[in-house]
Amino acid sequence: MRPAILDPLFSPVSALPGVGPKIAELLVKLLGRETPEDTRVVDLLFHAPHSLIDRRNQPGIARAPQGAIVTVTARVDRHQAPPRGKSNIPYRVTLHDETGELTLVFFRGQAAWLEKQLPLDKEVTVSGKIDWFNGRASMVHPDYIVKASEAENLPLVEPIYPLTAGLSPKTLRKIIEAALPRAPELPEWIDFALAQKQGLPSISDAFHGLHEPRDPSDIDAQAPARRRLAYDEFLAGQLSLSLVRQRLRKLAGQPVHATGQVSRQILQALPFSPTNSQNAAVADILKDMAGEDRMLRLLQGDVGSGKTLVALMSMAAVIESGGQAVLMAPTEILARQHHATIFKFAASAGLGIEVLTGRTKGREREDILERIASGEAQIVIGTHALFQDSVNYRNLMLAVVDEQHRFGVHQRLRLTAKGITPHMLVMTATPIPRTLVLAAFGDMDVSKLTEKPAGRKPIQTITVPTERIGEIVGRLKSALAEGKKAYWICPLVEESEESDLMSVEERHATLVSSLGGAIGLIHGRMSGPEKDAVMMAFKNSEIRLLVATTVVEVGVDVPDATIMVIEHAERFGLAQLHQLRGRVGRGDEASTCILLYKGPLGEAGHARLSIMRETEDGFRIAEEDLKLRGEGELLGTRQSGTPGFRIASLEAHADLLEIARRDAAYLIEHDPDLTSERGKAVRSLLYLFRRDEAIRFLHAG
Repeated sequence: MRPAILDPLFSPVSALPGVGPKIAELLVKLLGRETPEDTRVVDLLFHAPHSLIDRRNQPGIARAPQGAIVTVTARVDRHQAPPRGKSNIPYRVTLHDETGELTLVFFRGQAAWLEKQLPLDKEVTVSGKIDWFNGRASMVHPDYIVKASEAENLPLVEPIYPLTAGLSPKTLRKIIEAALPRAPELPEWIDFALAQKQGLPSISDAFHGLHEPRDPSDIDAQAPARRRLAYDEFLAGQLSLSLVRQRLRKLAGQPVHATGQVSRQILQALPFSPTNSQNAAVADILKDMAGEDRMLRLLQGDVGSGKTLVALMSMAAVIESGGQAVLMAPTEILARQHHATIFKFAASAGLGIEVLTGRTKGREREDILERIASGEAQIVIGTHALFQDSVNYRNLMLAVVDEQHRFGVHQRLRLTAKGITPHMLVMTATPIPRTLVLAAFGDMDVSKLTEKPAGRKPIQTITVPTERIGEIVGRLKSALAEGKKAYWICPLVEESEESDLMSVEERHATLVSSLGGAIGLIHGRMSGPEKDAVMMAFKNSEIRLLVATTVVEVGVDVPDATIMVIEHAERFGLAQLHQLRGRVGRGDEASTCILLYKGPLGEAGHARLSIMRETEDGFRIAEEDLKLRGEGELLGTRQSGTPGFRIASLEAHADLLEIARRDAAYLIEHDPDLTSERGKAVRSLLYLFRRDEAIRFLHAG
């Protein structure tokens, strides 16, 4: 279905000159693809340089500054080969120009090759880094050596790319140079007025501008070539989300007619009143589900803001309308915890609640599947197992997905493609800046929970250097003796030679030695049942100190835990520190978070820890995290289905995201099947950015 004009861009990189099997494998790794066959020329063109080397500086030998990259045209005076058998002594070649003398230094230099490249009494042009020692200039392994008569062939402005081990800069540049001529002139999808106003080049010129910079300003985020490709990337993303939403709208949802009967029973049994923002979110959801269109709503709630109750009230409305609801969590621990919480809240209403995970086996599984198929199970809580082929629902009307950033757009597409078309509520405890919400979830309406339940006290956050770890252990001993519960978080599972960080296993051993008693250990390499057993022991107060990795980052709920120690806090991202801190302060007791850091702190590390001390507002923390780290890591891994932009930057190009969002909405409204001339051009754009799945939705429409 892909237009033939794009074929040169979608040939495998192995078709390019100089790309054998070994280089092809390295390109797979560099470009984040799966196989050499799936690594295409277009992937190379989107691999942007991060800086450049400027070789235009030609001051003459004597005026070349220390450490500068310069280009020198000089005459070869002499070769000085090392004595036979002395391979540790370099080969030296001396040149001169009208200002002074320069020595070229080659370790393990091959005499025959060097004599050919640098013939005596001939003028050559060399480029590389200058070093001065005792008044003498030298250049170790010049980057380029050419005849003076061929100096115009020297790349005076040279892009520098991200690399992977085993792939040299020169090799990658040659491959990209071979790929560039394959970029065709494509039909234009950008509105002419926008291109004029923004000064945006054609797509072909943009690729050339990206990879053939003539000046440092050409690789700036605001350079016309980058802005053009950033707009295109945003537009492809926003169009994909719009097409998904259009398709989902066609698969009409079942209107939910809530009576309030079940909801009232649940609310009457609660020991607290919902917050204003919880009530507002529930009202948004009920209004969405009452309409003809299927609901697609994102619920953002900071740590401890009460998303589970909002989810339960939404599920109660569906049950009142004769339907079923599922709540899907990313891990078994979180699924079972949701089950425990919801079972406790909903017991008064006599609802049929089941939990189904990959570990549910045998007769127990068969019985649960039977109750789901009959409708006896009104709420089903679990992991991805909820959508296996063997699970059949009688009348599934609502799917609640927890921790949305682990269940991205592609999973939503697959779920809908199976013919399961419930209303969808996705929840995240990772507060997301508005620009990232637009980029990742542009197809969703958004509700925010901005208050914490009444009675929650602020968490005191302090920073302590690792040299004072003994003091912290002493204070912890006193706190545990008073019956308090604490977490101790480490960044690694086991000691490695490459890292000086204390592993979770070693820290567990030292704390057992210092504190004695029952101290739990939990990390990601343990099996599900092992982790569950440790968490249950911590919850039941059989252990009072839990040494853990970030496996406890999301969703673990032990309300009487009041102390959080995070070791090597400077190594964690802001969002992750905020999530970890959110494991305490969940009850009505005062809580403390201790950030242990190893100095001296870098600028980013210092900024992160300062922000953590200043605020508990997850939305402010998310905005600061975006500033400090960029969007790349904010929502987790590339395979999550969230955007890992290749060219666009949410910080640098937020204005273009707004324009792309409006343009996508206009296109879908006026040309929903993309059959106009501009619509056909837009299809090429979607293929270019590998949004084939969105086009399949278009054809399925």
